[in-house]
Amino acid sequence: MDANECSNSENSATTTIPKSASPSTTISTKVVKLDEIGILISQGAEAKTYETDLYGLKCIVKERFSKAYRHPILDQKISSKRILQEVRSLNKCKKKGIQVPSLYLVDIGNNRIYMEFIKGETVKHYLYKNQESTQHQNQIESIMKELGNQIGIIHEMNVIHGDLTTSNMLLRESTNELVFIDFGLSYTSNSVEDKAVDLYVLERAFISTHPNSEQLFQTILSNYELTSSNSKIVIQKLNQVRLRGRKKTCFG
Repeated sequence: MDANECSNSENSATTTIPKSASPSTTISTKVVKLDEIGILISQGAEAKTYETDLYGLKCIVKERFSKAYRHPILDQKISSKRILQEVRSLNKCKKKGIQVPSLYLVDIGNNRIYMEFIKGETVKHYLYKNQESTQHQNQIESIMKELGNQIGIIHEMNVIHGDLTTSNMLLRESTNELVFIDFGLSYTSNSVEDKAVDLYVLERAFISTHPNSEQLFQTILSNYELTSSNSKIVIQKLNQVRLRGRKKTCFG
């Protein structure tokens, strides 16, 4: 990754400031006090997410934590690999015009990524509030169309998100733009199966979280076809993945 590096003499961690962070943001080259993270706002299976301040700029810090059952050296290698993959995925999407958080700083030594704080609500929360409202149907349809278009472009780059749910999509408050977040499980693959499973994860998220949303997901697929060159075979594979999922549900 093309970046400027600086060494932290306090803990020997290396911090990396990507040049692609944001064209309108100047990032200081001063050493960050990496032991001061911020306010914990969420915790998942792989990482904790904090809200903090970086050189006067409000941002999000994602920190992958160690797994006690893994050898420390192996654990660090795995964490570093996953952080770099997440950074690659975000950079690929950003270059292609997909709305994702801008990267501000990558600290491999402490397993942290500092990125743009995006003010807005999740698509999940938006649908909770407005799915049954007749006055919001046009806006919801527009969001679903954009979702399909953007996922098609992401898959066209052979980026697999790995956790496509409406909780990992934001509507930016200032512009109402759709923003994809949390690429922590992302990876690169041109496999039709992997792309189909990515869509299946999203479909299951809709079924489990948003009742009566079949038409919404169909709108996503219809618009996915507009931007994905191999959408037909991906959707054919999706049907096979669905069948496997039903068999697993029926027979355990």
